[in-house]
Amino acid sequence: MCGHSVACPPARARDCETAKIRVHRPKIECSELCNGVLILEGTGYLLPSGDVVGLRQPLPREAVTT
Repeated sequence: MCGHSVACPPARARDCETAKIRVHRPKIECSELCNGVLILEGTGYLLPSGDVVGLRQPLPREAVTT
């Protein structure tokens, strides 16, 4: 689906939300990426399959162990 010289990650990749924006709709706070993922600003994203993925929150600093 992606025609960029460096291909964007597919919709099922862990980093799928890093694909380039194809269409941005500021009035509804939504962006469609070139891999078909819909980014719902502030709430998560919707995969082309219809699966909903919530935002990934980083662990609190005290929960991180080294």
